[in-house]
Amino acid sequence: MQGVEEEEIRYRPIGIIHSPFKDVRGMPIQPTGAKGIFGTVEVFPEFCEGLKDIEGFSHIILVYHFHRSKGYSLLVKPFVDDQKRGVFATRAPRRPNPIGISVVRLVRVEGCTLHVEGVDILDGTPLLDIKPYVPEFDARNNVRIGWLEEKVHFVRKKRSDDGFEG
Repeated sequence: MQGVEEEEIRYRPIGIIHSPFKDVRGMPIQPTGAKGIFGTVEVFPEFCEGLKDIEGFSHIILVYHFHRSKGYSLLVKPFVDDQKRGVFATRAPRRPNPIGISVVRLVRVEGCTLHVEGVDILDGTPLLDIKPYVPEFDARNNVRIGWLEEKVHFVRKKRSDDGFEG
């Protein structure tokens, strides 16, 4: 594509996500399967001022780096399916840019620490960004969910294995 250069893009973490999950085995595969699972988001002091006014939001979007994911495949077998799917039609962690997102409930804010619920994230995961969840911006009507249409009900109970860890 003309005008687009392949250049390295670098991000530095703004914090660390803490959860009960020390290993990928047994983790929920999406926040909907992590109801009642609590964790904390430690925002580094130099970014703490950016948390001003966040306590007014019930939910936040965590953007993070899949730090244990090595390499990628363009075709993957999702946890809830037995067919290979294009990685961009999944939320698999082994992707060209291993970036994850999770919508979690913000329980409370204590200084530079966010207490959250619905954590489906490995302990020690580097945090790249936080955004407020706003239904008027983020929720859509009349959506299609492709191949997941008949599989989505499995997500709440399905747990991770080491299939996507590199």
